[in-house]
Amino acid sequence: MAAVYSSFESPLQTINHPLLAARKIQLTIKRDDLIHPQISGNKWRKLKFNLAAMQQLGKSELLTFGGAFSNHIHASAAAGKLFGFTTHGIIRGPELDSENPTLRYAKQCGMNLHPVDRVTYRLRHDQNYLAELQHQFPNAYILPEGGTNSAALLGCKELAESLPPADYIICPTGSGGTLAGLIEGASQSTTVLGVAVIKQAEYLITDIKQLSNRAKQQQNWQLLCDFHDGGYGKFSANLWQFCQAFNHQHDIPLEPIYSGKMIYALWQLIEQGFFAPHTHIIAIHTGGLQGLDGLRYRNLID
Repeated sequence: MAAVYSSFESPLQTINHPLLAARKIQLTIKRDDLIHPQISGNKWRKLKFNLAAMQQLGKSELLTFGGAFSNHIHASAAAGKLFGFTTHGIIRGPELDSENPTLRYAKQCGMNLHPVDRVTYRLRHDQNYLAELQHQFPNAYILPEGGTNSAALLGCKELAESLPPADYIICPTGSGGTLAGLIEGASQSTTVLGVAVIKQAEYLITDIKQLSNRAKQQQNWQLLCDFHDGGYGKFSANLWQFCQAFNHQHDIPLEPIYSGKMIYALWQLIEQGFFAPHTHIIAIHTGGLQGLDGLRYRNLID
């Protein structure tokens, strides 16, 4: 099942802009938002090898975790429908909003939604709780929140290996899996930057080193923790205006939670002279555009 889209590769798009010309910066965006119409961006990268592992273990169901507007829940549900296996979503509740566009889509894909209270949801990494779930769902392959595990890293490593040579690769960072995988696959002559989309994200540095041996051993990567714009799921009017203007100028849709936050941070770094002239940067668009419907639903954007 993981081989179905393995030969498909998302396009690279060169960005032309007066700021880039003035700073002599070459910017290329890896359009992983276009890798699949439903299983978008880094969610496809993370799922690909997990689906192969699920098949090898003889499991017929996928069980995973997420919030009510989770890109990962959306992608996992889509994968279940596409490849014909049962999916379960443990949803941070305690109640489900049937009008929520992400959950409505997941349900349309056939995902079984299991709302839990926030105290229970905090147990999602607890081995005893996971053992209980495995007992309750014996045919299920259990995938962590956000899809980040060792199998997910293989997909993100593959992404890095597919890229042309660059001085920098930059991506948004939530759980650290995409960044860790890019570190695994990037050349040591390339600096890999992660833009943390959550507040007080320094703890992720330890997580990334646990995920990636290369991250432990190499110095060619950095987690930038000052561009969260208020914290996870939060964003300023300036950031959303930037996303809209960028889409208008370059025909690249952005959401302000992940990739929009990363590109906005990148723009500020370029303006500040962070990058030397004649630097080539590849920015990874990690998809997640389904989240725009959730933001509109909550009246956070027009």
